[in-house]
Amino acid sequence: MYPLASEASSIGSPVLWLVTIVVLLALLALDFVITRRPHEVGMREAVGWSVFYLVLPVLFGLYVWLAHGTQPSVEFATGWVLEKSLSVDNLFVFMLLLSAFAVPEELRQRVLLYGIVGALVLRAVFIALGAAILQAGAWAFLVFGLVLLATAVKIFRDALRGDQHQPDINQMRSVRLLRRLMPVTEDFRGPRMTVLSGGRRALTPFALVVVAVLVTDVVFAVDSVPAAYGVTSDPYLVFATNAFALLGLRALYFVLQHALSRLRHLNHGLALILAFIGVKLGMTWAHRTWPSVPEIPTVLSLGVVVVTLVVVTLTSMRANRRERALR
Repeated sequence: MYPLASEASSIGSPVLWLVTIVVLLALLALDFVITRRPHEVGMREAVGWSVFYLVLPVLFGLYVWLAHGTQPSVEFATGWVLEKSLSVDNLFVFMLLLSAFAVPEELRQRVLLYGIVGALVLRAVFIALGAAILQAGAWAFLVFGLVLLATAVKIFRDALRGDQHQPDINQMRSVRLLRRLMPVTEDFRGPRMTVLSGGRRALTPFALVVVAVLVTDVVFAVDSVPAAYGVTSDPYLVFATNAFALLGLRALYFVLQHALSRLRHLNHGLALILAFIGVKLGMTWAHRTWPSVPEIPTVLSLGVVVVTLVVVTLTSMRANRRERALR
């Protein structure tokens, strides 16, 4: 049974929060150092960092299990798998934006890093807001559940229509607004966002793509934070699952940039997962209102998320083989 945020016993002591934030800032600073010199990322480098950022949550989950018990560790594992799957979809949108803006290969990792930092900041804000809403009463679970169900319906409709098309950057509201406010250079000037052009300060295409990525971060934060609260009501675990899911996306992009487009059924799976978590939140609200209504255990949630991701990966691979056979 989920307690309200005001009643919940969080594992996040002040010391643990401080250590987590310091480690997170150190890792982000390391990423900024790595991306300071623009260069194309090779597969060996990308795989190495991806493995590193996959090992970190495993070690953290082991710590949670040893220090705080089975339930928090299962909640963390479930939340991390859920948020990682959502972040991969986030990564696919980043891939479309980088392609649409024709970002040079050597600058892509810096754009991705800005996107990850923006996502972390936005999700921290939404996590705090979510905790405050949960303190207001059990009805918050119902609201979060309805948000996820609405999102699931939209994602599923878009998946059926095949709406993962190349975005038209000239029609993006953020890009049009920036172009009205300041002139924009025709070409990239490295990782610089503004330059002096003709005696006037002008934006570069690099600034436009960073803003476009940050705008998509807002959309994904609206979905991911309620989804995490559908797994655990502990704000610290919600933050940890989001942080570990987002860390390493820069390197993972270069590992998966060719495979992402082949996961044609990923959005179908994400829609099912979000719908399931939405129903889970609705049942949590119902259980608090009518105790005879059962709750969905976290272990079952973990199983549903993992099985769904495995199934959509296999069906995507099968569909790709069938398509190649028909050529």
